Amino acid sequence: MPLQGQAAVDQLLQLLDLKQIDAATFTGESPQTGAQRVFGGQVAGQALVAAGRTVPSERTVHSLHGYFVRPGDPTVPIDFHVETIRDGRSFSVRRSTAQQNGRTIFFMSASFQVHEEGLDHPSTPPADVPGPAEVPTMHDWVKRYPERAGAFNAAPQAIDLRYVGVPGWVPPGDREVNAEQRVWMRINGTLPDDPLIHACALTYASDLSLLDAVLSTHGEVWGPGGVIGASLDHALWFHRPYRADEWFLYDCTSPSASGARGLASGKLFTESGVHIASAVQEGLLRRVGAGK
Repeated sequence: MPLQGQAAVDQLLQLLDLKQIDAATFTGESPQTGAQRVFGGQVAGQALVAAGRTVPSERTVHSLHGYFVRPGDPTVPIDFHVETIRDGRSFSVRRSTAQQNGRTIFFMSASFQVHEEGLDHPSTPPADVPGPAEVPTMHDWVKRYPERAGAFNAAPQAIDLRYVGVPGWVPPGDREVNAEQRVWMRINGTLPDDPLIHACALTYASDLSLLDAVLSTHGEVWGPGGVIGASLDHALWFHRPYRADEWFLYDCTSPSASGARGLASGKLFTESGVHIASAVQEGLLRRVGAGK
């Protein structure tokens, strides 16, 4: 059985606890799950940890923009180098680059801000969405599709995901066209109070299911008989205070798909309806068996 609950969360915290080499250099590891490449949300979260450790604690991240350049090898440590772009009176900007064997696999720009008061208006959460206790758990889905148990059990379950609709990994034909992809999420344990840790955990989680909105628009699925994909870039804006270990709804849609690429956007709302963050991601999407 995979690590679950607080044990899995503690392992995630270990992944985010980078080893500092010098003032601008850090190194991190990946979980040994048998995966062929590093999960994008992991390297993005780690890159944000590295950037955040070079910024005064009173400045919190408000946005990040990253590009996935090469697949990461989970058996090789990841080196992170942080470049200080600017430190102003209110904002700090950092560029965080992830490398393996001297080659860049991911880079990110992140901006941090001292808290200020100003205009305030949120997006409205979707109406009539069942709560996390009213939709199936991942265990419920695996019972329905036991052939997926191996893949589900291969990785630690640090995040509790509960799909409002149908997951993208069901067999072809088991998924109807749906313009929205909605998933309840939370870190499945307790995180420290450090805002940077919550931002990194939210970054990690935000790479889950976002591109699935592109497939949902067409009633498509991942894997044999469907589509394979990879993240190309990822952007995330943090709007209001939150805890990543409390339920949030990831409300995702896809405004466009073309040229073997799909664009997805998502808004993240707390269970009480507070708009805490927004995400946009483009991914490479190809039919299984299509030319490389």
